[in-house]
Amino acid sequence: MAAGSYFSITALVILIQLTINLNLCLAAAPIHPSGRNTRFIRTSCRATLYPNLCFTTFSRYTTRIRGSPRLLASTALSVAFNTTRSTTKAFINLSKHRGLKRSEAAALRDCVEQLGDSVDELKDSINAMSPPRRGDNFHRRTSDIQTWVSAALTNDDTCMGGLSRKAMKRDFKTVRRQVVKVAHMASIALAFVNRYAADTH
Repeated sequence: MAAGSYFSITALVILIQLTINLNLCLAAAPIHPSGRNTRFIRTSCRATLYPNLCFTTFSRYTTRIRGSPRLLASTALSVAFNTTRSTTKAFINLSKHRGLKRSEAAALRDCVEQLGDSVDELKDSINAMSPPRRGDNFHRRTSDIQTWVSAALTNDDTCMGGLSRKAMKRDFKTVRRQVVKVAHMASIALAFVNRYAADTH
């Protein structure tokens, strides 16, 4: 492969990552932290598998969350959804790049399909996360949310497996890191949903 093609793919991957991060920053709520709300976020994040990423991400949403486990869970679902959707759109563009090997383009297309399913599952979860109403089977609803987010996490892992094959070029490590972030966000969201479900039973 020509050096120019290699460079262009690398530059495109970096641009995609910057675009995803910019979109997530623009979607964030203004930071107006209170001590109590910040402590709630920090304590909640310690119960996740990725406490540092969790606190860095959600400390900017203290005003929105206001110490509420339900709002924490719904915010985490929204962040996971936005991260996954932005990554999916970026991968669609990357899969069309002419400098890719056939195996690389195929792996990206498979990944787009998996992440697209995750987007749908996270969207369903967000819609089901509305406050419970009288006569509503909320326990059934939380069980559905847990199932959907778990499925999204499985899809993310499947995508990552396809991108980790030896046939993928070294400059795809940036792409793989983005999928890892998508999976970590889904994992954090699932932890918060599980906590909320346990608190409401």
